[in-house]
Amino acid sequence: MKKSLFLALVLVLVLVAPVLGDGITYNTGFMVQNLGSTDASITITYYNQDGTVAATVNDTIPVDGSKNYYPLTAVPDGFNGSVVISSNQPVAAVANELGNGTAYGASYAGFDAGATTMYLPTIMRNNGGFNTWFNVQNAGTADAHVTVTYTPSTYGNAWTQTATIKPGAAHTFDQATTTALGSRFVGSAKVTSDQPIVATVNEVGPTTLLSYDGFGSGSTVVSFPLVNANNAGYVTGIMIMNIGTVDTTVRVSYTPGIAGTAQWEEHVVPAGGSASFAFQHFADSGERFVGSGLVTVNSANQPLVAVVNQLNTSANKGAAYGGLDPNDATDKISCPIIMAKNSGYFTGTNIMNVGTTATTVTIAYSDYGSYTGMTSGPVTLNPGETWSLNQDGVFASKYVGSVTATASSGGKIMAIVNELNMSAGGDAFLVYEGFNY
Repeated sequence: MKKSLFLALVLVLVLVAPVLGDGITYNTGFMVQNLGSTDASITITYYNQDGTVAATVNDTIPVDGSKNYYPLTAVPDGFNGSVVISSNQPVAAVANELGNGTAYGASYAGFDAGATTMYLPTIMRNNGGFNTWFNVQNAGTADAHVTVTYTPSTYGNAWTQTATIKPGAAHTFDQATTTALGSRFVGSAKVTSDQPIVATVNEVGPTTLLSYDGFGSGSTVVSFPLVNANNAGYVTGIMIMNIGTVDTTVRVSYTPGIAGTAQWEEHVVPAGGSASFAFQHFADSGERFVGSGLVTVNSANQPLVAVVNQLNTSANKGAAYGGLDPNDATDKISCPIIMAKNSGYFTGTNIMNVGTTATTVTIAYSDYGSYTGMTSGPVTLNPGETWSLNQDGVFASKYVGSVTATASSGGKIMAIVNELNMSAGGDAFLVYEGFNY
């Protein structure tokens, strides 16, 4: 599950105005943050799906700074491919996808390495108007022979697909056009390869776009830094996939932050299958809840992966993030895209204490214009608590940059970041996971 700072960065999916089977015209941009001690010299290599190099860009990112690559002028309209970014300093990156202008929006984090197996917990075909499609990128040095195995949970047929992918390149698997899955499919997918790979999934609804990264491994405990329910129209659904060999009973405990009461729910998650949490639980209670979640019972100690969907159907907004492994937690987090009053866009950082003791957290912002040396906090978090902070309340005028969050000595923190435009009519809601280092 780990995402961290890295010297060689793989971005799974880069799109510049291609139109895929869903009829949406996509555009992607990405922000790269320098986490090193000196200026970072980076090389951005764009790959076509046939493995040929579409473009190469060299650039420099100042120490403690970040740089936004949008629009992607290095490649032509219609580009559907992938990117590898290498650097002489540790960097982190986040990509934002937009569809049909700003009607659709989603975000995902870059990878620091691939794995020979990728798990995709949420895969759909014609599920209440939702379909998924995903790109698999070859992070190895030779041709990758890839097999995708689809497993239905409530609807659909089991099925497999294969592809050969050149080094650095990506291949698109579109479930909307995969009729063998059945008229309706809800389930998961497992992608195996003889070379290390990475994958990013898009969930496409009638008015919303959600993205999440695939998982190269699982963990017996999973944390969810932000869970919304009955919160001004926002709800949360958590899909937990058991990638182990035996069934297990899973309990998710919810800790309130801004609103709600402490509570929990349990479900059996079958081996190789998945189960849904949060959505129905909070729908039944009707309680407003804003806080966090944590797997506190896993009866058979099976490896788990999870995807969290946040939706506001009446406002046409949706976003997804991957559940986080507390074993990957550190005392420092990078968040490459932070905004306030940016043409209506702002971010909300959600930092969770996944440790066993209280810790104090401080946020430091990169410089932007007249804003220099800005910080938020310190805030003390008890175990399981989340600090949710809206950056519109921090800055009096436009800010675009990045942050580093630091916990007191021995602290264990993880984070997700929401990007939101409340006034925009489209799906102006994106979320990504912070990078621990």
